[in-house]
Amino acid sequence: METLKPETPEFELVNTWAGLPAAQQPEYPDPAALHRVTRELATAPPLVFSGECDRLKDRLAAVARGEALLLQGGDCAETFDRVSAETVHSKLNTLMQMSAVLTYAAAMPVVKVGRIAGQYAKPRSQPTETRDGLTLPTYRGDAVNGLPFTSEARVPDPERLLRMYQASSNTLNLVRAFTAGGYAALSQVHEWNRDFIAGSPLREQYEAIANGIDRALKFMHATGASPRAFDDSEFYVSHEGLLLDYEAPLTRHDPDTGRVYATSGHMLWIGERTRDLDGAHVEYFSRVANPIGVKLGPGTTPDTALRLIDRLDPDREPGRLTFVVRLGVGRVHEVLPELVEKVTASGARVAWVCDPMHGNTVGAPSGHKTRHFDDILGEVRAFFEVHGALGTHAGGIHVELTGDDVTECVGGGHDLGFPDLFARYESACDPRLNRSQSLDLAFLVAEFLHAEEGV
Repeated sequence: METLKPETPEFELVNTWAGLPAAQQPEYPDPAALHRVTRELATAPPLVFSGECDRLKDRLAAVARGEALLLQGGDCAETFDRVSAETVHSKLNTLMQMSAVLTYAAAMPVVKVGRIAGQYAKPRSQPTETRDGLTLPTYRGDAVNGLPFTSEARVPDPERLLRMYQASSNTLNLVRAFTAGGYAALSQVHEWNRDFIAGSPLREQYEAIANGIDRALKFMHATGASPRAFDDSEFYVSHEGLLLDYEAPLTRHDPDTGRVYATSGHMLWIGERTRDLDGAHVEYFSRVANPIGVKLGPGTTPDTALRLIDRLDPDREPGRLTFVVRLGVGRVHEVLPELVEKVTASGARVAWVCDPMHGNTVGAPSGHKTRHFDDILGEVRAFFEVHGALGTHAGGIHVELTGDDVTECVGGGHDLGFPDLFARYESACDPRLNRSQSLDLAFLVAEFLHAEEGV
């Protein structure tokens, strides 16, 4: 991978976003400091490589064709102080367990992508917040400013982009180490699920799925089969490509293919607040070869979806574009069918994925932001129902979760309530499913997948 230099044609190719409206960008008080940081990032080693990005694109092409599912999950916003072997291990553990259940239920491979090693910045609805008469800039993630409500912490600091790079590099090293040597073997992951079931209030409900996995494993063992798709340690990383002063310097040129890649992550997505067709984010991501996601909220029209395809996937390349719909449990049947019908009729082959988190955030009596587990499950169920009725492929789920026993969302098998939010509410931004709720979601999705197939 070659560093892009200002005098090269490749640099000019990807620098076309400069000067366009760029939403949700920090206002750094010292432009010279920002310039020093971006120059340093421009000479840093890539965090991921073009071949890895192309391999993920191939896997997502299978999702778009209806031959695989995508499981994408991780923190709402990563924080620098939570980069540790224990934290990364717990997230991977949870995603691998969910993947094992969904692989069995869907009878197809599950592509595993973490919201990890780069999810350090968040778009915000307001640029400032006020407490006790003091107004300060909003916390925009550790890549931009600090969470403490002080004037010093809340000033955007470009040096944090270098800390983001180092934290992402450290996290990626841990991910690669954990997935290198049999960590993702289905038999091992299933034993973790057995442990979870043993302590679950919904144990009897989940036993049928677990017994089915047992039978499948015994059959494979008896026949000497070990399909690669079921013992696959492939794991990819993703984040919202929000901060263009971070993404652009980490763009690299592949001399073998002539294409350019965002090397901060395998897959990046454009958020609901930054998908302006004439804006800098869409322009930048139209120029890189990575697989790209776009978040679509309930206000998305079919025309907007089609124009996004024209901008981001003009060659109609399966695996290139994933639409992550975030509609809210009450809007799925109203909004999704027309979007899917119009996009499908256009001949575009995108992967459709459900984000059941962002449309279902509510305020608790205590003032905490939270989400009801039943709403999350309800949106996933409605998403699969719509695709089932249309004869199209429900490509997977995109969830905010952690492997820790936090108490940020209510409901689930252990039936957390509003008073429980005080126990371990640790998210720096939005509420996440804890490990138990994440596995509850996987098992319950598996149940209705089985019901649809008449198993």
